[in-house]
This record gives sequence, C-alpha cells and structure tokens, in this order.
Amino acid sequence: MTQSLHQEIRRLIATSADDLSEAQQALLHAHLQDCGSCREYAAATAEIVRALRGIPVAADPRLVLNTQARVRARAFALRQRQQWLTLVALACPLVGLSAAITTPLIWRAFDWIGTHAGLPRPVWQAGFAFYWMVPALLVSVLLLFRGTHLANGGHSRESS
Repeated sequence: MTQSLHQEIRRLIATSADDLSEAQQALLHAHLQDCGSCREYAAATAEIVRALRGIPVAADPRLVLNTQARVRARAFALRQRQQWLTLVALACPLVGLSAAITTPLIWRAFDWIGTHAGLPRPVWQAGFAFYWMVPALLVSVLLLFRGTHLANGGHSRESS
C-alpha cells in the first residue's frame, strides 16, 4: 500500500463520520480491517477524542450573564420586529381598500369645488393629484428615515 493511501485514511479518521460519504466510509472500514497501524491510529484518535470530551469547560459567570442578556435583547428585538411587520401587513390592505373607496369620492369633491369656483379642469385635477400623493410621499419619507435609522443600528450618523 502506498503512503498516500495511509495519509488519506488518517485524514478520513480525523473527519467526523457524519461528514463522510458512503464511499469514503466503505473505504475507511475496508482499510481498517486490513491495516493494523491505521487501526491503532483510529483507536488512539478515538481515545483522545473521548478524553477531550470528558474535560469540563467552565465559562466565567459574567460571560454567561452577558450572553444571556444579549440573547434576551435579541429575542425582544425580533419580537418587536415581528409585531411591526404584522401591523404593516394588516395596514397595507386597509390603506388600499380605503384608497379604493375614497378616491372616487374625493375626485367628485374636487370636480364639484373646481366647477363652482370656476377653476380650469387641469388646475383642480392637479390639486387632486397633489392632495392624493402628498400623504403617500410623506409616509414614504418617514419610513425611509426610519429604515435608515434602523440600518445604522438605531444610531444617527453623527454618533456612529
């Protein structure tokens, strides 16, 4: 057997069994049945892994508390974000329905006001368009600033 085959077998021994393909596992088992030195290497490796797993690992209590606090804060932030997204998901259809119902009524109101005030048709239509778009633009700008604020981790650009 070649030295490169033994090196490959030792690399497979060092790899987790879950990470090996069926072909690699078959090659490993077949080789270990025939090769005593690789079998001893596998047994020694398994013994070292068992010994390392038996060593208790203790974390500093402050580290544990800090980690727990960060996990709780992240969970709280994720819950808040989920609640925000739920509100947005509920608000979008309601805003659409409201716009679909009120737009024809507001159009008629602008038409009536424009006719009674003697305004040219393009003037009151431009007023309607302005009236209809300004709230959406304002909300878009507010959400954009809120998104920029959130993208900066809740800090303004000056404090970053």
